[in-house]
Amino acid sequence: MALFNNHLGNRTAKYTRNTILVILLLLFAMATIFPIYFMIMSSFGDPVEAGAVSYSIWPSKFSLESYKFFFAFSEYSYRWILNSLVVATVVMVSNVVFATMAGYAFSKIQFRGRNVLFAILLAAMMIPYQVTQVPLYILIVNIFEIQNTYSALIMPTLVTVYNIFLAKQFMGTIPKEILESAKVEGCNQFQIFVKIIMPLSKTVMAVMAILTFMETWNTFFWPFLVTNTMDMQTIQVGLKNFRFANTTYFAPMMAGATISAVPMFILFFSLQRYFLEGVTVGAVKG
Repeated sequence: MALFNNHLGNRTAKYTRNTILVILLLLFAMATIFPIYFMIMSSFGDPVEAGAVSYSIWPSKFSLESYKFFFAFSEYSYRWILNSLVVATVVMVSNVVFATMAGYAFSKIQFRGRNVLFAILLAAMMIPYQVTQVPLYILIVNIFEIQNTYSALIMPTLVTVYNIFLAKQFMGTIPKEILESAKVEGCNQFQIFVKIIMPLSKTVMAVMAILTFMETWNTFFWPFLVTNTMDMQTIQVGLKNFRFANTTYFAPMMAGATISAVPMFILFFSLQRYFLEGVTVGAVKG
């Protein structure tokens, strides 16, 4: 009887812990999703000034007028979205390609100074992003003189150290025997990279693609710094045009933010399987 009561008590305690854990996870999920929900709901409000907006969790009526206002507000509204797509796509592709190549070189190719060079890259990754903005701005504007161009928006992030590190850690798990067998068959380094490394690295490449696209798409400060005309602004910078000295068009701004979130949702859910597989990249050897 005592054994049964002890077993029942353990099951009750386990059930209570699981219930509390589920409640905490639900609360955390709600806190995470609520800003997105509020953004979408607010975007269906009327395009009035912020002082006249009625803030509520559930709007009294649904209207697409704020979306119409967003595109009619400026002749460059479509251009903002196009600029973001161009910049984010180019940066994403360049990072996936170059970071994968660099990760392969650092993990599988023996060359003089490899460890020293990689250590320098890791040290550079420790430098805060804000510290590099002034010298980078001087380099882009005063030396290269490419301010207000796609080159100025893209060049500083063609490849990041974090993606190189991520690729190296993943490729370190690829058995060397596979590469040695390819060399015996007569494959050169380029053929090994294209035919073996890239197919085996789809997981980490998808992770890099998602993270890089999201980070580039959401970047505000650098595009704001190097663009001085509305036609070269990205969507994140363009949204600031809805805020004036005395008021803000809140609902149209939320409509633009909702539109800007769509590409990220599409990319994430299309590569979700690879992303979930990649959350443990570098955590398991062999």
